[in-house]
Amino acid sequence: MSERDGAPNAPSASSAPTGGKAPTIYDVARAAGVAASTVSRAFARPGRVNAATAERIRRVASELGYRVNPLASGLPTGRTSMLALVVSDVTNPFYAEIIRGAESAAAEAGFVLLLIDAQENDRVERASLERALPAVEGLVLAGTRLSDSAIRMTAKQRPVVVLNRDVADVPSIILDNPHGMLVTAEHLARLGHRTVTYVAGPEASWADGMRLRSLREAATGLGLRVQRVGPFAPTVAGGREAVDALPEDLPTAVVAYNDQLAIGVVLALQARGVRVPRDVSVVGFDDIFPTRIVRPGLTTVAAPLRAQGRAAVDALLSSRGKPAPRTGKPMTLPVKLVVRDSTARARRGPRASG
Repeated sequence: MSERDGAPNAPSASSAPTGGKAPTIYDVARAAGVAASTVSRAFARPGRVNAATAERIRRVASELGYRVNPLASGLPTGRTSMLALVVSDVTNPFYAEIIRGAESAAAEAGFVLLLIDAQENDRVERASLERALPAVEGLVLAGTRLSDSAIRMTAKQRPVVVLNRDVADVPSIILDNPHGMLVTAEHLARLGHRTVTYVAGPEASWADGMRLRSLREAATGLGLRVQRVGPFAPTVAGGREAVDALPEDLPTAVVAYNDQLAIGVVLALQARGVRVPRDVSVVGFDDIFPTRIVRPGLTTVAAPLRAQGRAAVDALLSSRGKPAPRTGKPMTLPVKLVVRDSTARARRGPRASG
């Protein structure tokens, strides 16, 4: 008699393992008188197993106290109810709201979110992705340092959504960097600033290049001159280092790639006796929580980070089972300038760095 026809004389579930060990799929198979592969199908693909056999397997499993490992049973079919979110640095507050938004959207859809910290290192990121790919149904790359070709190769294996970077043939969600830099330049020009120094972030960051280019384009029509220093790590420590690279005659305004760099610039300038914003105005980007509690409060371009995380997961889940798009523009989310106390009217005459 085949397994599909059932096995009325199957061994009793009394053959359960002893010694306090958790029962395995092999214990269930032995007790039900079927192959382990049949037990696996009974839980993962019940339509492939005779109804009476499947019912017996479930009953025996219940008597033995066997619990299905949803990850292991999902690997053959790719249905693990897990998504991965890759961030470049988990200690960066920028990612906190993205993670929260992504996790919320995933949970509402019945998915678990696996968080991967790439530590601002493309080799670490690549190795982590190789380990995670078999276990997840899709990936959100929130701060990837991989090349475009590596991202496209990954997207051929699992659905991928990229944040803060426009990658051809891969769904992307970006911020309106040109508008953010335009309103920043307009704000500084109204305050009488004529020279702005841009403190650059990671060299491999697509957003960094876009922000510098957008700032320069906006400055052209406003009579502003833009200088660049960097690249620097997108951290408070990186911002402190950036002050050493500023010219001796300090600019009247500094625009940083992100808020952490901007906060580091403020702290380093203050440590040298330079007054912010009386001597130097400072602007950041992202509007992370610390911008509200530093002194002076940081003027910054506010980005809808939580909404970006939610949108990424929604886009990822909606793309499952569909062919990857070959064309199309990225989704662009709006930003706005939040003016606080780190910007003021330009001083007259150069101010030495100390």
